[in-house]
Amino acid sequence: MSGTLNKVMLIGHLGDEVKMHYFDGGNCVGRFPLATNETYTNKQTNERVTNTEWHNIVVRNKAAEICEKYLSKGDKVYIEGRLKTRKWQDDKGADRYSTEIQCTDFTFLTTKNESQGGNAPAPNPQQAAQKPANNPVSEPLTEDTDDLPF
Repeated sequence: MSGTLNKVMLIGHLGDEVKMHYFDGGNCVGRFPLATNETYTNKQTNERVTNTEWHNIVVRNKAAEICEKYLSKGDKVYIEGRLKTRKWQDDKGADRYSTEIQCTDFTFLTTKNESQGGNAPAPNPQQAAQKPANNPVSEPLTEDTDDLPF
């Protein structure tokens, strides 16, 4: 195989709200931290240890607007994307680096309300993008006429 691969898949919880930045021309970028946890048992002390890794997530344009609308701190989300390292100079002229996940796909897994014991369903971003938000009319359900007990 002669190609290369830059792919990241994460399941974690938002550490903060989605921060949006809008540009001239209508484009926008959303950024948020995502926490992933690794839990294991220390064999010497028999104690449960949890390590948290923080990831900087960057999402663009329509996807960023959907994330801003439906995601909030504590929500569980699946993120797919690629690694991107940015370089800049700080106030003292020193080179600084930041590694981010450029999000290409995402799926909402739970909302904060669900994880705290509520029963509100997680929004479907594909449906949210296709249907107007102010239309409360739902699709009529069709009744099955067969007499199966299951």
